[in-house]
Amino acid sequence: MKTSHNRKETLQFRSASGCGDIVTTPKRILLLNGPNLNMLGVREPEIYGRETLDDIRASCLSRAEAIGVEIDFRQSNGEAELIAWIQQPSADGIVINPAAYTHTSIAIMDALILTGLPVVEVHLSNIFRREPFRRRSYVSPAARGVICGFGAHGYLLAIDAMARLLERESE
Repeated sequence: MKTSHNRKETLQFRSASGCGDIVTTPKRILLLNGPNLNMLGVREPEIYGRETLDDIRASCLSRAEAIGVEIDFRQSNGEAELIAWIQQPSADGIVINPAAYTHTSIAIMDALILTGLPVVEVHLSNIFRREPFRRRSYVSPAARGVICGFGAHGYLLAIDAMARLLERESE
């Protein structure tokens, strides 16, 4: 028997004697960050803001705790490492800021599609108000939704959106 409670999945198992044990397993979100995001706070703060990736991580972990999900927050400058993490998910959904790989990586898009997991794409800046080459996302076809232009707050919106997607899928 599955029921949704406080954005956590509750599974009830019945033993042979008919007594039920309740096991609560929070949904798990893999949150990936692409190249150069380790330089947030220093790199073009007029575009990306003054918050560091550590600041964003702390906000994300706080939000996750508040809504009852777990976050596995990672960053890599390497496409191969991001793909390896995507291909071996220990999560129920993926939130990704692919950064520059947004505009170049068919491989990341393919890996995301192959997981069959729900994906939310997030960007600090509004990629549609930037240079023409930044307006094309190869990741978007793999995503249920895209959040961009809200700075670091976009990560919290993405976590909320993913938690809602996961809650609906477990109903």
